[in-house]
Amino acid sequence: MDILEANFLRGFLRMANDGWEQGWHERNGGNLSYRIRPEEIESVRECLTPREWQPIGTVVPALGGAYFLVTGSGKFLRNALSDPEDTVCVLELDEAGENYRICWGLSRGGRPTSELPSHLMNHEVKFQATGGRHRVIYHAHPANIIALTFVLPLTDEAFTRELWEMATECPVVFPDGVGVVPWMVPGGRDIAVATSELMKRYDVAIWAHHGMFCSGEDFDLTFGLMHTVEKSAEILVKVLSMGGKRQTIRPEEFRHLAADFGVSLPERFLWEK
Repeated sequence: MDILEANFLRGFLRMANDGWEQGWHERNGGNLSYRIRPEEIESVRECLTPREWQPIGTVVPALGGAYFLVTGSGKFLRNALSDPEDTVCVLELDEAGENYRICWGLSRGGRPTSELPSHLMNHEVKFQATGGRHRVIYHAHPANIIALTFVLPLTDEAFTRELWEMATECPVVFPDGVGVVPWMVPGGRDIAVATSELMKRYDVAIWAHHGMFCSGEDFDLTFGLMHTVEKSAEILVKVLSMGGKRQTIRPEEFRHLAADFGVSLPERFLWEK
């Protein structure tokens, strides 16, 4: 099969374009990765041409031998649909999870996203935490969630509670809450470690003054998670601009919601204000 006709590539490109159309990927902002299924990689193996091995910058032994579809460093996600061969690439990891090699894509040169260590460390955490169900890691720059990192306390509790209160669906869509990483230099091991620690408990990690990471089982669920969190943040920005809340959802009402929808909400997010 021609890789350009593969469903997993088409879904990946659609998600990248959807984020661009939301305004989350200015210039070369944001990145996306997908852990490819064995049967998917076999279906396109004739299109792969492995290049030289390169160090990842971290070690992810649980992912040894896996293949990933990843956006390129410095590439504009607005070009994903029109020029996928130069915008994205297929990577193979060595068996130790220490090195990668490009097998397809980045046709005019370049390297995978500079956030590759963060992506792979988060993939490893979610692979272990979900029994392999999670396959997508998505990083974007949604304006409203970034704006809130300048005014809300940079704690998991503050962000989770405020976002939950903005829309009834929020505690159902992300019942575990969200984590917050204080400002750190992006692209290195330190922020990758901090984010992966949060991903042991959450599917959403907010990077202060920068953006958001989301993890999910497929493209639709992961994009939908990012979209829901950002829409909640947009409502909160509007509420704050109108002078703040006069009424809201109370802790006991969250407990009723959880019971009706069959989700478990951590009590540490349900304090009385």
